[in-house]
Amino acid sequence: MNAVQLSIFANRLAGVCDEMGAVLRLSALSPNIKDRLDFSCAIFDAQGRLCAQAAHIPVHLGSMAYAMADLVSGRTWQSGDLMVVNDPYLGGTHLPDVTVIAPVFQSQTLIGFAVSRAHHANIGAHSPGSMPVSTHLEQEGIVIAPSWLKRAGLWQVPLCRH
Repeated sequence: MNAVQLSIFANRLAGVCDEMGAVLRLSALSPNIKDRLDFSCAIFDAQGRLCAQAAHIPVHLGSMAYAMADLVSGRTWQSGDLMVVNDPYLGGTHLPDVTVIAPVFQSQTLIGFAVSRAHHANIGAHSPGSMPVSTHLEQEGIVIAPSWLKRAGLWQVPLCRH
């Protein structure tokens, strides 16, 4: 691949991330996502290495560049899977930033992941809002360890364990 082809490919991937963000914003109900644009979208390869990200709020994805390899390895991914996580010790930032990971397949071969992270207004904290005064992580709201939100296209309920 020459420099021109590489540049075209890189810009196409960045464009995909921009489009992911546009769809997220248009489908969001939360003012944090719809109006404040407090979200980020990125593409990772099959090993969890960052390939492209949109210029939304890249700080969201700073930790993801290091955490994705652990989040995606050792799991059998299928078409229609969605994983959700917000645990700051397992690749999150703070609890209101909820990350959704979707595998991307081509001819039944895993080729990468589409990832979005969005800041939610309330994640179940003991006080309203997304930034409560807390002394323990659990006081900030629900902690979601890497969990299947969908498995092969089927919603997984209950999502969280207590």
